[in-house]
Amino acid sequence: MIAMLVLATAATNAQGPVSLSLKQALDMAAKQAYAVQSSELEAEKSRHQVKEITAMGLPQLNAEGGMTNYIDVPTQIIPNFVGEGPEYIPVQFGVPYSMSGSLSLSQLLFDGSYIVGLQASKAVAKRSQDELEKARTDARNQAAKAYYGALAADEGARLVSEGVPLLEKSLAEAEAMLAAGFMERTDVDRVTVQLEQARVQEREFRRQADIARMMLALTLGLPQGTPMVLTDELAALLRDPAEVALVEEPFVRDSHIDLVIADDLVRLQSLSLRNEKVKQLPSLNGFFNHQQVWNGPTFDPGGAYQFYPTTLWGLTLRVPIISSGMRYHRVAQARHALQQAEVNRTFAEQQLLTELERQRGNVRTATENLLAEQRNLNLARDIVDRTALKFANGASSSFELTQEQSNLLLAQQRFVQSVARLANARAELRLALDLY
Repeated sequence: MIAMLVLATAATNAQGPVSLSLKQALDMAAKQAYAVQSSELEAEKSRHQVKEITAMGLPQLNAEGGMTNYIDVPTQIIPNFVGEGPEYIPVQFGVPYSMSGSLSLSQLLFDGSYIVGLQASKAVAKRSQDELEKARTDARNQAAKAYYGALAADEGARLVSEGVPLLEKSLAEAEAMLAAGFMERTDVDRVTVQLEQARVQEREFRRQADIARMMLALTLGLPQGTPMVLTDELAALLRDPAEVALVEEPFVRDSHIDLVIADDLVRLQSLSLRNEKVKQLPSLNGFFNHQQVWNGPTFDPGGAYQFYPTTLWGLTLRVPIISSGMRYHRVAQARHALQQAEVNRTFAEQQLLTELERQRGNVRTATENLLAEQRNLNLARDIVDRTALKFANGASSSFELTQEQSNLLLAQQRFVQSVARLANARAELRLALDLY
């Protein structure tokens, strides 16, 4: 058994990393993100709630049984009608043992609140389903941003790592020139410091990539520590025609999930108002009851003394008459709540339009910044290459080399930041357009 457990553990640890494209990550987040799982359970609860409320209007059958044993049979004092003896005599009405069993059937015949309540439960179930779709949309959005963040950090680590060999070569040349007496120790130290800064920056980008993968695992509902390989390339995603054209996508009001949920709230408040109104209508219930009762001086059910039946049916009519204004004010409150929901729906629509235009502007600005930072990065790389060549030939000082290398590191940081900003801006624009 121990050997089998060891082999099973080794097999589990030997499993390769999870390979994910951006589309696969979005689909996985929509299925197994923790928030999505919770929303699915809430939607399932709402479906059962609809069935529960539906069952309230169907026949209800109950059975009841009981047995009683009077250790001391109740005694009452009554006037002595015999004429002899005391004026009042004690009398026991009843026997020590009794048993009964009954079946009762009830049926709701008419109740306006039940009809409206059934419609409201279905509206609540629909809202839960829409909330589930909203949770899936948010999960896709979070997964996209985490995916882009990991790719951007990987790109930053790659860019910085490209400059490390050049600095190592410059440091080796500086140390050789120092040994030959053609350079001072200060020049060598400057190159050493710059090399260490580049290595620190590379490690920082790699840590950011690890954190982004942890966030991606959390969004995807995967255990922390799950190794992941992101198969899409950042440059290809940024050049994707669908992503580039996203800034010109029109806004579709009727299918936007946020406004669908706002419509759900308006419908629920409308049904609440209707429910308060129909509470003023009469309600009618029917019932049927059959009972078998046995009594005896000794415990012998069905022996010398038989069971005696009791059967009845009837109707119960409830007619509201006067509530001293209570029903009127409840209707007024429900009407104001409906108006409030309509105002909130209008506000949500206008807020979405404002957010959409803001995200369009963010995408355009981020695109322009990325192009500018790309040009700056190319220039900084060319300058470093020329300065390193001059430094190797003794035509440039270590101060100039380290200064240009610092400029390159700064350009790399800005480029990676502009990439992340553009990716996040597109993700937020897609969310505002409800295109996940």
